[in-house]
Amino acid sequence: MIVFQNVDYWIGENHILRDVSFGVPAGETKVILGPSGSGKSTILRLLLGLARPDGGVILLDGEDITRVPESRLQELRRRMGMVFQQGALFDSMTVGENVGYSLLEHADHSEEAVEASVRAHLEIVGLDPELIDRMPDQLSGGMQRRVAIARALAAQEPEILLYDEPTTGLDPQSAERITDLIVQLRDEQRKTSIMVTHDIADAFKVANRITVLNEGRVVFEGVPSDLVASEDPFLVDFLAPFRKSMSFAWRKLETNGGVAAARPDTLGGGDPR
Repeated sequence: MIVFQNVDYWIGENHILRDVSFGVPAGETKVILGPSGSGKSTILRLLLGLARPDGGVILLDGEDITRVPESRLQELRRRMGMVFQQGALFDSMTVGENVGYSLLEHADHSEEAVEASVRAHLEIVGLDPELIDRMPDQLSGGMQRRVAIARALAAQEPEILLYDEPTTGLDPQSAERITDLIVQLRDEQRKTSIMVTHDIADAFKVANRITVLNEGRVVFEGVPSDLVASEDPFLVDFLAPFRKSMSFAWRKLETNGGVAAARPDTLGGGDPR
Protein backbone atom coordinates (compact mmCIF):
# COMPACT_ATOMS: atom_id res chain seq x y z
CA MET A 1 0.00 0.00 0.00
CA ILE A 2 1.12 3.54 -0.79
CA VAL A 3 0.40 6.29 1.73
CA PHE A 4 1.14 10.02 1.61
CA GLN A 5 0.78 11.63 5.05
CA ASN A 6 0.79 15.43 5.41
CA VAL A 7 3.35 15.86 2.63
CA ASP A 8 4.75 19.33 1.95
CA TYR A 9 7.11 20.23 -0.86
CA TRP A 10 8.73 23.53 -1.77
CA ILE A 11 10.78 24.71 -4.74
CA GLY A 12 12.44 27.90 -3.61
CA GLU A 13 9.62 30.13 -2.37
CA ASN A 14 6.94 28.15 -4.23
CA HIS A 15 4.85 25.87 -2.02
CA ILE A 16 4.13 23.07 -4.52
CA LEU A 17 2.37 20.55 -2.23
CA ARG A 18 0.55 21.55 0.95
CA ASP A 19 -0.26 18.95 3.59
CA VAL A 20 -1.15 16.29 0.99
CA SER A 21 -2.56 13.01 2.32
CA PHE A 22 -4.04 10.00 0.50
CA GLY A 23 -3.64 6.23 0.22
CA VAL A 24 -3.54 3.68 -2.59
CA PRO A 25 -4.47 0.12 -1.54
CA ALA A 26 -2.63 -2.71 -3.27
CA GLY A 27 -4.20 -3.69 -6.58
CA GLU A 28 -6.13 -0.45 -7.04
CA THR A 29 -5.74 2.55 -9.34
CA LYS A 30 -5.53 6.05 -7.93
CA VAL A 31 -6.03 8.97 -10.31
CA ILE A 32 -4.58 12.37 -9.46
CA LEU A 33 -6.62 15.11 -11.14
CA GLY A 34 -6.24 18.86 -11.11
CA PRO A 35 -5.47 21.96 -13.17
CA SER A 36 -2.04 22.51 -14.67
CA GLY A 37 0.47 23.51 -12.02
CA SER A 38 -1.48 21.96 -9.16
CA GLY A 39 1.37 19.60 -8.19
CA LYS A 40 0.14 16.36 -9.79
CA SER A 41 3.39 15.18 -11.41
CA THR A 42 5.37 16.16 -8.30
CA ILE A 43 3.65 13.31 -6.48
CA LEU A 44 5.20 10.80 -8.88
CA ARG A 45 8.66 12.35 -8.50
CA LEU A 46 8.41 12.14 -4.72
CA LEU A 47 7.26 8.53 -4.81
CA LEU A 48 10.19 7.60 -7.05
CA GLY A 49 12.56 9.39 -4.71
CA LEU A 50 13.66 11.83 -7.41
CA ALA A 51 12.88 14.57 -4.90
CA ARG A 52 12.46 14.58 -1.13
CA PRO A 53 9.50 16.21 0.62
CA ASP A 54 10.05 19.08 3.04
CA GLY A 55 7.51 17.65 5.47
CA GLY A 56 5.37 14.58 6.06
CA VAL A 57 6.04 10.95 5.21
CA ILE A 58 5.57 8.67 2.20
CA LEU A 59 5.01 5.03 3.08
CA LEU A 60 5.45 2.03 0.82
CA ASP A 61 4.06 -1.01 2.62
CA GLY A 62 4.72 0.75 5.91
CA GLU A 63 8.31 1.83 5.12
CA ASP A 64 8.97 5.56 5.04
CA ILE A 65 10.81 6.05 1.77
CA THR A 66 11.70 9.65 2.62
CA ARG A 67 14.17 8.50 5.26
CA VAL A 68 15.90 5.53 3.62
CA PRO A 69 19.45 5.70 2.22
CA GLU A 70 19.96 5.90 -1.54
CA SER A 71 20.90 2.20 -1.75
CA ARG A 72 17.55 1.19 -0.26
CA LEU A 73 15.73 3.72 -2.42
CA GLN A 74 17.17 2.07 -5.52
CA GLU A 75 15.80 -1.27 -4.33
CA LEU A 76 12.35 0.25 -3.78
CA ARG A 77 12.40 1.87 -7.23
CA ARG A 78 12.71 -1.59 -8.76
CA ARG A 79 9.19 -2.28 -7.52
CA MET A 80 7.89 0.58 -9.68
CA GLY A 81 7.50 1.04 -13.40
CA MET A 82 7.23 4.55 -14.81
CA VAL A 83 5.38 5.52 -17.98
CA PHE A 84 6.52 9.02 -18.84
CA GLN A 85 4.51 11.71 -20.56
CA GLN A 86 4.66 11.28 -24.36
CA GLY A 87 6.25 7.85 -23.79
CA ALA A 88 9.85 9.17 -23.73
CA LEU A 89 11.21 6.38 -25.91
CA PHE A 90 14.84 6.50 -27.05
CA ASP A 91 14.67 7.69 -30.67
CA SER A 92 17.95 6.01 -31.63
CA MET A 93 16.89 2.57 -30.35
CA THR A 94 14.56 0.02 -31.86
CA VAL A 95 11.35 -1.02 -30.16
CA GLY A 96 13.08 -4.13 -28.87
CA GLU A 97 16.04 -2.18 -27.52
CA ASN A 98 13.70 0.27 -25.79
CA VAL A 99 11.66 -2.45 -24.10
CA GLY A 100 14.69 -4.55 -23.17
CA TYR A 101 16.91 -1.64 -22.15
CA SER A 102 16.79 -2.17 -18.39
CA LEU A 103 17.19 -5.92 -18.71
CA LEU A 104 20.36 -5.47 -20.75
CA GLU A 105 21.76 -2.69 -18.57
CA HIS A 106 20.97 -3.86 -15.06
CA ALA A 107 20.62 -7.63 -15.09
CA ASP A 108 22.51 -10.70 -16.21
CA HIS A 109 20.34 -11.95 -19.07
CA SER A 110 21.31 -13.51 -22.36
CA GLU A 111 20.27 -11.74 -25.55
CA GLU A 112 17.90 -14.64 -26.28
CA ALA A 113 16.21 -14.28 -22.89
CA VAL A 114 15.86 -10.52 -23.32
CA GLU A 115 14.32 -10.94 -26.78
CA ALA A 116 11.84 -13.50 -25.45
CA SER A 117 10.87 -11.13 -22.65
CA VAL A 118 10.49 -8.21 -25.07
CA ARG A 119 8.23 -10.20 -27.38
CA ALA A 120 6.12 -11.42 -24.47
CA HIS A 121 5.63 -7.90 -23.12
CA LEU A 122 4.75 -6.50 -26.54
CA GLU A 123 1.99 -9.11 -26.68
CA ILE A 124 0.79 -8.12 -23.20
CA VAL A 125 0.24 -4.53 -24.38
CA GLY A 126 -1.48 -5.69 -27.56
CA LEU A 127 1.33 -5.15 -30.06
CA ASP A 128 2.69 -7.53 -32.70
CA PRO A 129 6.05 -8.92 -31.48
CA GLU A 130 7.32 -8.52 -35.04
CA LEU A 131 7.52 -4.77 -34.37
CA ILE A 132 10.65 -5.51 -32.34
CA ASP A 133 13.01 -4.17 -35.04
CA ARG A 134 11.00 -1.03 -35.87
CA MET A 135 12.13 2.43 -34.83
CA PRO A 136 9.82 4.52 -32.63
CA ASP A 137 9.17 7.07 -35.38
CA GLN A 138 7.76 4.27 -37.53
CA LEU A 139 4.93 3.76 -35.04
CA SER A 140 1.79 5.75 -34.33
CA GLY A 141 1.59 7.81 -31.15
CA GLY A 142 -0.69 5.25 -29.51
CA MET A 143 1.64 2.38 -30.39
CA GLN A 144 4.61 4.31 -28.99
CA ARG A 145 2.72 4.79 -25.74
CA ARG A 146 2.04 1.04 -25.53
CA VAL A 147 5.74 0.35 -26.14
CA ALA A 148 6.46 2.66 -23.18
CA ILE A 149 4.13 0.61 -21.01
CA ALA A 150 5.79 -2.61 -22.21
CA ARG A 151 9.17 -1.12 -21.24
CA ALA A 152 7.89 -0.28 -17.75
CA LEU A 153 6.53 -3.81 -17.33
CA ALA A 154 9.62 -5.57 -18.67
CA ALA A 155 12.13 -3.68 -16.54
CA GLN A 156 11.58 -5.48 -13.23
CA GLU A 157 8.04 -6.91 -13.46
CA PRO A 158 6.98 -4.06 -11.15
CA GLU A 159 4.19 -4.27 -8.61
CA ILE A 160 3.44 -0.57 -9.02
CA LEU A 161 2.86 1.36 -12.25
CA LEU A 162 3.06 5.15 -12.44
CA TYR A 163 1.51 6.95 -15.41
CA ASP A 164 2.20 10.62 -16.15
CA GLU A 165 -0.49 11.94 -18.53
CA PRO A 166 -0.49 8.65 -20.52
CA THR A 167 -3.07 9.73 -23.15
CA THR A 168 -1.90 13.30 -23.79
CA GLY A 169 -1.75 14.07 -27.51
CA LEU A 170 -3.45 10.86 -28.62
CA ASP A 171 -6.52 10.56 -30.82
CA PRO A 172 -9.65 9.26 -29.04
CA GLN A 173 -9.29 5.69 -30.31
CA SER A 174 -5.63 5.42 -29.26
CA ALA A 175 -6.41 7.00 -25.90
CA GLU A 176 -9.14 4.42 -25.34
CA ARG A 177 -6.69 1.59 -26.05
CA ILE A 178 -4.32 2.99 -23.44
CA THR A 179 -6.99 3.33 -20.75
CA ASP A 180 -8.30 -0.15 -21.60
CA LEU A 181 -4.76 -1.46 -21.07
CA ILE A 182 -4.41 0.33 -17.72
CA VAL A 183 -7.66 -1.26 -16.53
CA GLN A 184 -6.56 -4.66 -17.86
CA LEU A 185 -3.24 -4.53 -16.02
CA ARG A 186 -5.05 -3.67 -12.79
CA ASP A 187 -7.75 -6.33 -13.11
CA GLU A 188 -5.71 -9.18 -14.60
CA GLN A 189 -2.28 -8.59 -13.06
CA ARG A 190 -3.39 -6.74 -9.90
CA LYS A 191 -1.02 -3.88 -10.56
CA THR A 192 -1.20 -1.01 -8.10
CA SER A 193 -1.25 2.21 -10.10
CA ILE A 194 -1.17 5.97 -9.82
CA MET A 195 -2.20 7.89 -12.92
CA VAL A 196 -1.72 11.64 -13.21
CA THR A 197 -4.04 13.21 -15.76
CA HIS A 198 -6.13 16.27 -16.57
CA ASP A 199 -8.55 14.16 -18.64
CA ILE A 200 -11.69 13.67 -16.56
CA ALA A 201 -13.16 10.97 -18.83
CA ASP A 202 -9.96 8.91 -18.50
CA ALA A 203 -10.06 9.38 -14.73
CA PHE A 204 -13.64 8.10 -14.43
CA LYS A 205 -12.81 5.10 -16.59
CA VAL A 206 -9.75 3.78 -14.77
CA ALA A 207 -9.95 5.02 -11.17
CA ASN A 208 -10.95 3.16 -8.07
CA ARG A 209 -10.49 6.44 -6.22
CA ILE A 210 -9.69 9.98 -7.30
CA THR A 211 -7.67 12.69 -5.59
CA VAL A 212 -8.16 16.24 -6.89
CA LEU A 213 -5.48 18.85 -6.25
CA ASN A 214 -5.80 22.60 -6.48
CA GLU A 215 -2.82 24.86 -5.78
CA GLY A 216 -1.06 21.97 -4.09
CA ARG A 217 -3.88 21.07 -1.71
CA VAL A 218 -6.19 18.06 -1.73
CA VAL A 219 -9.69 19.40 -2.41
CA PHE A 220 -11.32 16.03 -3.01
CA GLU A 221 -10.57 12.42 -2.11
CA GLY A 222 -13.06 9.67 -2.90
CA VAL A 223 -14.76 7.50 -5.50
CA PRO A 224 -15.78 8.88 -8.92
CA SER A 225 -19.50 8.93 -8.08
CA ASP A 226 -18.85 11.19 -5.07
CA LEU A 227 -16.82 13.55 -7.24
CA VAL A 228 -19.72 13.86 -9.70
CA ALA A 229 -22.15 14.50 -6.85
CA SER A 230 -19.99 17.10 -5.08
CA GLU A 231 -21.40 20.60 -4.70
CA ASP A 232 -18.04 22.15 -3.83
CA PRO A 233 -17.78 25.31 -6.01
CA PHE A 234 -14.26 24.54 -7.23
CA LEU A 235 -15.16 20.96 -8.19
CA VAL A 236 -18.39 22.05 -9.89
CA ASP A 237 -16.41 24.57 -11.95
CA PHE A 238 -13.63 22.05 -12.64
CA LEU A 239 -16.11 19.46 -13.97
CA ALA A 240 -18.25 21.95 -15.89
CA PRO A 241 -16.52 21.63 -19.32
CA PHE A 242 -16.72 17.84 -19.09
CA ARG A 243 -20.40 17.92 -18.16
CA LYS A 244 -21.13 20.28 -21.05
CA SER A 245 -19.34 18.09 -23.58
CA MET A 246 -21.14 14.98 -22.34
CA SER A 247 -24.51 16.74 -22.38
CA PHE A 248 -23.89 17.90 -25.93
CA ALA A 249 -22.95 14.38 -27.01
CA TRP A 250 -26.09 12.97 -25.37
CA ARG A 251 -28.36 15.53 -27.04
CA LYS A 252 -26.76 14.81 -30.41
CA LEU A 253 -27.29 11.07 -29.96
CA GLU A 254 -30.91 11.61 -28.97
CA THR A 255 -31.45 13.90 -31.97
CA ASN A 256 -29.94 11.32 -34.32
CA GLY A 257 -31.84 8.44 -32.75
CA GLY A 258 -28.71 6.95 -31.20
CA VAL A 259 -28.30 5.39 -27.76
CA ALA A 260 -25.71 6.55 -25.24
CA ALA A 261 -24.15 4.23 -22.69
CA ALA A 262 -24.72 6.58 -19.78
CA ARG A 263 -26.34 9.93 -19.23
CA PRO A 264 -24.11 12.73 -17.92
CA ASP A 265 -26.00 12.86 -14.63
CA THR A 266 -25.24 9.19 -13.93
CA LEU A 267 -21.49 9.25 -14.64
CA GLY A 268 -19.50 7.69 -11.84
CA GLY A 269 -22.60 6.30 -10.19
CA GLY A 270 -21.63 2.63 -10.48
CA ASP A 271 -18.85 0.48 -9.15
CA PRO A 272 -15.75 2.70 -8.92
CA ARG A 273 -13.73 -0.10 -10.44
